[in-house]
Amino acid sequence: MDFTAIWAAGAILVLVAGCGLFFIVGRRAGTKGEIERQRAANASAEQTAKRIVGDAERDAQSLRKTAVLEGKEELIRLREEWEAEARKRREDVEGDERRLQERNATIERKADALEQRERDIKRSAADVATREKSIADRQAELDKLIADERRHLESLAGMSAADAKNELIKRLEEEAHADAANRLRVIREESRRNAEREAKKIIALAIQRIAAEQTVETTVSTVALPNDEMKGRIIGREGRNIRAFELATGVDVIIEDTPDTVVVSCFEPMRREVARMALEKLVADGRIHPGRIEEVVTKAREEVDKAILETGERAAYESGVHGLHPELLKLIGRMKWRTSYGQNILNHSKEVAWLAGIMAAELGLDVPMARRGALLHDVGKVLTHEHEGTHVQLGVEMATRYGEHPLVVNAIAAHHDDVPHESEISVLVQAADAISGARPGARRESFETYVKRLEGIERIASDYRGVEKVFAIQAGREVRVIVTPDTIDDPRMETLAEEIALRIERELQYPGQIKVVLIRETRAVGIAR
Repeated sequence: MDFTAIWAAGAILVLVAGCGLFFIVGRRAGTKGEIERQRAANASAEQTAKRIVGDAERDAQSLRKTAVLEGKEELIRLREEWEAEARKRREDVEGDERRLQERNATIERKADALEQRERDIKRSAADVATREKSIADRQAELDKLIADERRHLESLAGMSAADAKNELIKRLEEEAHADAANRLRVIREESRRNAEREAKKIIALAIQRIAAEQTVETTVSTVALPNDEMKGRIIGREGRNIRAFELATGVDVIIEDTPDTVVVSCFEPMRREVARMALEKLVADGRIHPGRIEEVVTKAREEVDKAILETGERAAYESGVHGLHPELLKLIGRMKWRTSYGQNILNHSKEVAWLAGIMAAELGLDVPMARRGALLHDVGKVLTHEHEGTHVQLGVEMATRYGEHPLVVNAIAAHHDDVPHESEISVLVQAADAISGARPGARRESFETYVKRLEGIERIASDYRGVEKVFAIQAGREVRVIVTPDTIDDPRMETLAEEIALRIERELQYPGQIKVVLIRETRAVGIAR
């Protein structure tokens, strides 16, 4: 920037302003003295302007020199920065060149290695081709030799290769069946020798230590009357009392010619018990009318509910089971009024608990756990008419809901082989259940069911080839199968007995267990003349 021109312009402006001022003042004064003074002032202004212009020129030169020095310094700084950047770029380029050279060297080495490998592969391929050709030639020679040998053997044996193969397979199958049957028989005999003695000892000991009742439940209850006049009061005018009683209790009241006796009939034992207690209270009180009947029936139902809990607590105490949930105790108490094949479920469950506890003690297992699982194994039977599912499923649900141990739950679930056994406890519960249900006098069943079971046993055994006769004996506890000796050999006897037993387990429902016995008899008859 030209600072001298700026200062010169400023001085000219000052001079012009001074002349203008002088003109104005001269016009106003109008006197010569004033004009002179004005001229002196103008001269002074000119000197001032010259001085100002000179100062401006000096300042401009100084500023120009400063600007030139600053420009040189900036130029030097920019040059140094450019040189530094250029040096850095040059170093980067040199590094890239080195890396590129190293990479090229590596690629060359790999290329040499690949070429060497390719040469090796070509040599190996040539060797393999040569060996394959040699092997093919040898295989052709072997095939020819085998074919010649086969023709020679067929000519000597008088049968083809396919016939010989079939004969060999048949003989191997027969040998395998015989070997399997022999092994099965040996294993069973060995296990029977080792386990049957101890099992019989333990079971016999447990049974001997249990003195169980042999009772059969019925579907009726009798109520004794003080006199025959009470029958008329029970019936009421036009039968009002007996209708109200039957409506309140859900039972049938049978008044026959039997002296001093009234029969209460109902398939549901608890309703029958409530009706029996209510009728006894009404007879003792003597006041029998519809209003009184409803009141007494309500009280009898409350007493039965209380008796259910007390019965459950007493059964748990007698079985040595503690810490049961109150709801489980109620279910156990309700077992007193439930039966299975005529056997009281509560007595059966206590009996199973005692048996399982004794066997667990003999085997060194957890006795309290065995008793607990045995006492609860049939708890679902009191709910079968109220809920969906089998008594096993309902029992598992109840035990799980009220926090029973997993071993107890498994004992309930597995006592009919619905699920696999997870411990020895469940096996003992199943065995004790079978012992309690199969003992003489424990259970009864209808004649029709009994006949159908026997027919089913004989039908299953008769379905097998080689079976000549079948006899179900011992009230269906044993089935004897007579086989033809020409069709069934001794090794086949073991497997056939097992097959019949498994099929009976799958297709039939029965208490206890069924023994399958196979009989094979060979007779030779000669006549002397």
